[in-house]
Amino acid sequence: MRLVIGFAVMACSAAAQDLPRPLTDADFKPVDRAEAELGQLLFFDPILSGNRDVSCATCHHPALGTSDGLSLGMGDGGTGLGPDRVADPANRPEQRIPRNSPALFNLGAHEFTVLFHDGRIEVDPARPGGLRTPLADDMVTGFASLLSAQTMFPVLSADEMAGHYSENDVAQAVRRGTITGEGGAWDIIANRVADIPAYADSFIAVYDHIDRPDQIGFTDISNAVAAFMELEWRSDNAPFDAVLRGEATLPEPAATGMALFYGEAGCVSCHAGPFLTDHQFHAMGVPQIGPGKAERFESHASDLGRYRVTGDPADLYAFRTPSLRNVALTGPYGHSGAYADLRDFLTAHLDPVAALAAYDLELALLPDLPVDDTRGFADTAAIAAAVEVAPVTLDDGGLDALLAFLESLTDPNAKTGVLGVPDAVPSGLAVARMPEG
Repeated sequence: MRLVIGFAVMACSAAAQDLPRPLTDADFKPVDRAEAELGQLLFFDPILSGNRDVSCATCHHPALGTSDGLSLGMGDGGTGLGPDRVADPANRPEQRIPRNSPALFNLGAHEFTVLFHDGRIEVDPARPGGLRTPLADDMVTGFASLLSAQTMFPVLSADEMAGHYSENDVAQAVRRGTITGEGGAWDIIANRVADIPAYADSFIAVYDHIDRPDQIGFTDISNAVAAFMELEWRSDNAPFDAVLRGEATLPEPAATGMALFYGEAGCVSCHAGPFLTDHQFHAMGVPQIGPGKAERFESHASDLGRYRVTGDPADLYAFRTPSLRNVALTGPYGHSGAYADLRDFLTAHLDPVAALAAYDLELALLPDLPVDDTRGFADTAAIAAAVEVAPVTLDDGGLDALLAFLESLTDPNAKTGVLGVPDAVPSGLAVARMPEG
């Protein structure tokens, strides 16, 4: 299908589009400032990682759009930050983190009831604690929200934060499958935090149910981190928000791009609502690079997406629709981070099957690591067969306009946040920060 774009016609039609409602305070739950300030310290503190050298901020840094600036990151075993991150020769990672680090904007909003690229955790009132996770019935209660529960995954991942096998006590507990209860991985992390007097005092001050350091649990840590994320990365002050509130109009070519987004290009069929996501799962043909999502005993480099959660063949190679809030800041793009550049990704997104056939690994941003990042190319035909959308062709002007609209989704406060990066953390460990200049 060829779309011939007349700028005047498209711009005039933009005002007539059925745009989403504006966001309000009702879309977000209230956040306790003191709890968020405690969570800020924990978010930037490597004390939560097995080897005490990786923090949440390593892979979700505000200077990098709350992601890590890489197609596929390196957690444990890496040094540096963002595109400058490299493998530590003394503790070289076994593989890259299998999926692109997702952005954290607005994840505390009520509308977000499923998280991760494959949706493996979601709100489910029938499950313990009201959440469905891979821990199934072993899931403990006490997580205040889905976002809080999300934090349990990176600290248990060998590639992300836990470290490998016998490197440390957390990794050993994970290796044994001892996650909850006394001596479990979460308990070890909680005890580390409780042993630091500044943290112990803060937890006692913030939470009414805590009177002594030994009462600090991992869920308390998770809840504080979630409160920080909810406060820090609420994002509803972009130029697009002024349009939704009826306070402004977009300039050209962003106005034409908005009309295209909500019109002939069909972007809104998946990127709907005020957060520009339908929260559903779609097979969009992103190339599979890196190690894939496989168990250690498996030899393939496939990532079957939502199918890994549901077992439904209709979900093969389907991934959660990401919110497009601040999308210009959150690259690389796709579940595998296959495209470092937003224009390249958008071009590929318009005709995924053709893009799969022509994909070049040079389009990704991958730190040097002696691994074969092309093994997943074996799935290219199957990925192409699962693609749900018909191709859309835009001329260069249309592509420019669409990109300009996506730029209008950038909140000017996105990189600075509310609390920012702390100068130091109670553990005394190094805080992840981008080099100046």
